[in-house]
Amino acid sequence: MPIIKSKYHKRPWYFFNGHFETIIPSLFYKVEGIQYERERLELEDGDFLDLDWVKQGNKRLIVLSHGLEGSADRHYIKRPAQYFSQKGWDILAWNNRSCSGEMNRLPRFYHHGATEDIAAVIDRGLEDGYEEVVLIGYSMGAGMQQKYLGERNPDKRIKGAISFSVPCNVQNSADMLRKGAGRIYEKRFVSKLKEKILAKAEVVEMDVDGIRDVKNFRQLDERFTLKVHPEYSSADDFYARITSDQFLPNIKIPLLIVNAINDPMLGEPCYPIDLAESSDNIYLEMPEKGGHVGFTIPKSEWSYMEYAADRFINEVIFASQKKSATHK
Repeated sequence: MPIIKSKYHKRPWYFFNGHFETIIPSLFYKVEGIQYERERLELEDGDFLDLDWVKQGNKRLIVLSHGLEGSADRHYIKRPAQYFSQKGWDILAWNNRSCSGEMNRLPRFYHHGATEDIAAVIDRGLEDGYEEVVLIGYSMGAGMQQKYLGERNPDKRIKGAISFSVPCNVQNSADMLRKGAGRIYEKRFVSKLKEKILAKAEVVEMDVDGIRDVKNFRQLDERFTLKVHPEYSSADDFYARITSDQFLPNIKIPLLIVNAINDPMLGEPCYPIDLAESSDNIYLEMPEKGGHVGFTIPKSEWSYMEYAADRFINEVIFASQKKSATHK
């Protein structure tokens, strides 16, 4: 049932395809005027996460989760932080390990399935007494929050979630990045991660044998990820266990997935059409255009993502809460 007809139709004329829609915002878009208050969250394993807050004394909180090699400073995080802080929400934008501008302490970094980290962030947010919490994730961060919601029994104050450009099936997304122009994205991500691993190895004792020769994600996972995460037996085991699509049927609160048809990083398994058609909680919107975390609106300071999230919060999440209250 919840297949949503998209209202995103018009992209800037010079965004000729999904690659332009993905690359131009990533390289050139900046957001000014948002001021964060940083907090360091110490983790049980001895590492830390840096949290960037916008606190205005509201009773409602939005938790923003960034994508692979992103941060709370990326335009696609600062933009919704600014948008929703103007609409009566406090904001908690968190940085994955190594993504805040300061290297983390342990050999490990982060990955799609590291729900222990997002759980620690959400628990910290709930400590401040917020009455309503909504999760909004982008790309990897969206997959992480989906896995979190599907594998746990989240606090009742978490009212709903929204995911943009989410690789619901990690293996499929990895396969897409090894095809044609997808190699451009894989090369960029792998290059940044290799640099980060080698930089950390200068101050933290860790095995980086073969890292300089890594060419793709599978090699990176085989030569690094599996060493710092021995709970996974192989790269295939790693992909199979961290992917979020298997957890979607367990989600009991409203979840919106917005994946553009022309997203160059997503293949058919990343569009859970059958599940959305049979689910009361999973809503799927598939705009023809938008790219990956793009969705640019001509001559607007906002993207379609802010409007889609705002509409879903008001028309679905809050509406479902009012309906539940009426039936009690």
